[in-house]
Amino acid sequence: MSDLRKIIIDSQEIEVDPAMTLIQACEQAGIEIPRFCYHERLSIAGNCRMCLVEVVGGPPKPAASCAMQVRDLRPGPEGQPPVIKTNSPMVKKAREGVMEFLLINHPLDCPICDQGGECDLQDQAMAYGVDLSRFREAKRAVDDLDLGPLVETHMTRCISCTRCVRFTTEVAGIHQMGQTGRGEDAEITAYLGETLDSNMQGNIIDLCPVGALVSKPYAFTARPWELTKTETIDVMDALGSNIRVDTKGREVMRILPRNHDGVNEEWISDKTRFVWDGLRRQRLDKPYLRKNGKLTPVEWPEALAAAASAMKGKKVLGLIGDLVPVEAAYALKTLVEGLDGSVECRTDGAKLPVGNRSAYVGNATIEDIDSAKMILLVGTNPRVEAPVLNARIRKAWAAGAKVARIGEQADLTYDVSEIGTDRAALAKLAEMDHSDKKDIPGVMIIGQGALQGPDGGAVLALAMKTAEAAGSKVLILHTAASRVGAMDIGAVTDGGMAEAMDGAEVIFNLGADEIEISDGPFVIYQGSHGDRGAHRADLILPGAAYPEESGLFVNTEGRPQLALRAAFPPGQAKENWAILRALSAELGATLPFDSLAQLRQALVKAVPHFKKLDKVPSNEWVLPEGGDLGEGAFLSPVRDFYLTNPIARASALMAELSANAKARRDTPIAAE
Repeated sequence: MSDLRKIIIDSQEIEVDPAMTLIQACEQAGIEIPRFCYHERLSIAGNCRMCLVEVVGGPPKPAASCAMQVRDLRPGPEGQPPVIKTNSPMVKKAREGVMEFLLINHPLDCPICDQGGECDLQDQAMAYGVDLSRFREAKRAVDDLDLGPLVETHMTRCISCTRCVRFTTEVAGIHQMGQTGRGEDAEITAYLGETLDSNMQGNIIDLCPVGALVSKPYAFTARPWELTKTETIDVMDALGSNIRVDTKGREVMRILPRNHDGVNEEWISDKTRFVWDGLRRQRLDKPYLRKNGKLTPVEWPEALAAAASAMKGKKVLGLIGDLVPVEAAYALKTLVEGLDGSVECRTDGAKLPVGNRSAYVGNATIEDIDSAKMILLVGTNPRVEAPVLNARIRKAWAAGAKVARIGEQADLTYDVSEIGTDRAALAKLAEMDHSDKKDIPGVMIIGQGALQGPDGGAVLALAMKTAEAAGSKVLILHTAASRVGAMDIGAVTDGGMAEAMDGAEVIFNLGADEIEISDGPFVIYQGSHGDRGAHRADLILPGAAYPEESGLFVNTEGRPQLALRAAFPPGQAKENWAILRALSAELGATLPFDSLAQLRQALVKAVPHFKKLDKVPSNEWVLPEGGDLGEGAFLSPVRDFYLTNPIARASALMAELSANAKARRDTPIAAE
């Protein structure tokens, strides 16, 4: 600890790392410094000058605390620790001057501005603003930008903090925003008037400290003080991003990210942020039974009786969809296995081995990517499968990590060394000597695209063997939020999906909308949206969507997280575990729990690591059994980022984004 340095901030002596900036040192001392351009996850710009502090014995003018490091401070004349003042008359006058300049051209939009109540400029004008302006000239006005259907712009409000420019270039990896002009003519603009081509662009709404960039779908629908805020977990991909769902009455009005350094830092993808309009459309709000070939609305008692009579004495197969919480999956498994049926969660045909957690989760955490020097992607395109994880890989690449790929070529926003696209490239890599890489921290990320073929087990075994030889950790990147939790409770059949479907007489489909079920078996569909699964069903039981029930989800690194209920299901729809509990009573095979708490107790008894919320259990490294490698290239399982699940497919905004992305891909460039 001897390399720490003593400094005095407002008469308080503290020891800090000399590499820290003064703004970070002040935060460590519990002193809040106002700022607009500084953000701990972006590079330092030092252009708003709001964070000025007085450095005693330094220059005779205030210093920008975000751009000055502790190691740059000079000690006192007799070697005393350097002194910083954050509330002296000099600092107060300087901050008031900066605020006066910022407000010179800022319009008086507060009553009609969507940022009202959450605006940094509003808050800091209260603290440092003065009650009159000395500016008598005409205010400047700037044309608004068209950044696409997600981000609405009011550029006259912009204070040129450049957070949006730094985020899009550094984190999202696109180069479509920048600043042109000087002085009063300086403005943030988009290159050649382009719309933003990124699936993480919504984060600039959170970053903007004023109302220059606001959410277009949410605009003018609610004020922050009208909303009920619930901290929960996202299920749009398997990353398990921490989110906050804001509701007004029964409606979800918006979704925002929460900070979690181990999972999503403070970013979320656009699908996570804007999918909420899909929660209102095509909802299943009453049970339906197929009578004379036509789905007809019925009451719950009739629906449960029809389900029970269909399942009794038949060979039942339970399917677990991509958005199902662990509790509902466990209730279905207990119910179906009690009827001598089987349950399968690997609905996409991925060859994930049962019982070997190191082979269906891996032994790496998401945070291991930050310190990795070598990253190998096998059969995955993280930019569409988990955009926030992709941003993390980009951060590691920017810090010097080398990224290589076996699989489909795609722009990932960073440089990638291509090893090959197919299984032969993996086999060739496996034969090489990797002993020289043992001391270099590395992570191999294996996608579902590598595991979905008939030889998925052989691919997984060979990839893990190669990682072991190189001393790399392994992360299995899932595409379904429910998959790891369902694998943990053992919701799998011996022969896999195709074999299980063969002899089934009744299929209980719990929210699996990505599969085709052939004619023959009686299909009971339990889910929230009228998607493919409901179209094929003979009986529909309306369940809750992810913000409408409390449930456990285990993310792609094996971290159990608790999602809390933010709203209520519409109409007669019920929580998924409760429907299964009611059905079990109708079948005369009552499940041994009457409440969610009792169900969770049974769950923790069966799988103890569910008790340790937000902790990543360490997995014992066990190589799975191999097999013969087939032939062919690895393809990413996600073909359209915006339309991967029934909620997204019900969203008009996601459909527009998908169409825009397709048009962008199909438009020939001039040189072509």
